[in-house]
Amino acid sequence: MTYAASIPDDARARRNVTVLVLAQAILGAQMPMIFVVGGLAGTGLASNPCFATLPISMIVIGSMLSATPISAIMQRHGRRAGFFVGTTGGAIGGAVGAYGLFVASFPLFLLGSLLTGMYMSAQGFYRFAAADTASDAFRPKAISYVMAGGLVSAIIGPQLVKVTAEAMVVPFLGTYIAVIALNILGSALFLFLSIPKPPIPSEDAPRGRSRLELLKTPRIAVAVICAMVSYALMNLVMTSTPLAVVGCGFDKGRAADVVTAHVLAMYIPSFFTGHLIARFGVEKVLGAGIAILAAAGVVAIQGVNLENFFVALVLLGVGWNFGFIGATSMLAGAHKPHERGRMQGLNDLLVFGGVTVASLASGGLMNCSGGNAQSGWMAVNLAMVPFLVLAGGALIWLVLRPKDDMA
Repeated sequence: MTYAASIPDDARARRNVTVLVLAQAILGAQMPMIFVVGGLAGTGLASNPCFATLPISMIVIGSMLSATPISAIMQRHGRRAGFFVGTTGGAIGGAVGAYGLFVASFPLFLLGSLLTGMYMSAQGFYRFAAADTASDAFRPKAISYVMAGGLVSAIIGPQLVKVTAEAMVVPFLGTYIAVIALNILGSALFLFLSIPKPPIPSEDAPRGRSRLELLKTPRIAVAVICAMVSYALMNLVMTSTPLAVVGCGFDKGRAADVVTAHVLAMYIPSFFTGHLIARFGVEKVLGAGIAILAAAGVVAIQGVNLENFFVALVLLGVGWNFGFIGATSMLAGAHKPHERGRMQGLNDLLVFGGVTVASLASGGLMNCSGGNAQSGWMAVNLAMVPFLVLAGGALIWLVLRPKDDMA
């Protein structure tokens, strides 16, 4: 498909949003599945409990390393090609992870997790793809609707874990086989995308700002910081949640229920987040997201009753939604089309770099910072504080800048 025009086409955008919502719902189900079982499977395979969440960290590392290459593929060959690369990586990663479980090899399981990160990276571009053909007015709603597709994945994923986790003699092997099937079947959805390939730049075409120049743009810098903090803190806490719930005396089914509530809270607000941004402005929605993330930490450190886990993780999901969709909307409107591949790849490299650090820290804080699950859970949630201060401070700085210097 060639680049037909740069004029926004909301009829085409709505069609693409429909495809991307379905992809988020069906293909996206593999992410809550893996996040529920990754740490638990790692506990059984790792020789040291401090490494229990390393499989999840490897997924994030894979996503971070894949972000720039997949963005470059999309810039050169179109969104569809990049999304096919992602599902291929997800299927291969699921297969290698399944084999690692079958032979009880932790290194192989980690390799599968690393490859799975290719899918996670590609999924991160669904939100940008939704904005490609949308008008300025429809853009935040398009992004929000695509993120709302995760609502279905929030239901499908953990419930598939309940059905598949003990379906075979080897625990969780059935879950990873289901992941392979999701990637193979779900990839057909991208055949229905209608997003023009970016034009091949002519010799006299504008080259756009360099990566450093883009990051020096105040609005872009704050968008990246808020996206990094929102996603990293969500990952920090969610990665440890199944371990904390089980470690505090509840069964795996309860851990899956808490994760289900969390992922529902991540995506249900997407039905109205775009409308809130259009009405109140992206800065206010971002600020609300940071405040709600802080509230999640406050609830979590109040106790380890089941209701504390549920309320904290629901708040964590809502805070992530406002923070991440707000940051995405801010970023999408702050760069030119010919800067898209450069900026979006850089953004996701930085975001998933932050998430990588968070996921690596999560297991150590949870399992190795105290004598029991309660103290580890406390350490995880207290670690949120400095990053919330960073994001809140950056947003306040942006809001207080002169209006004619907001670029």
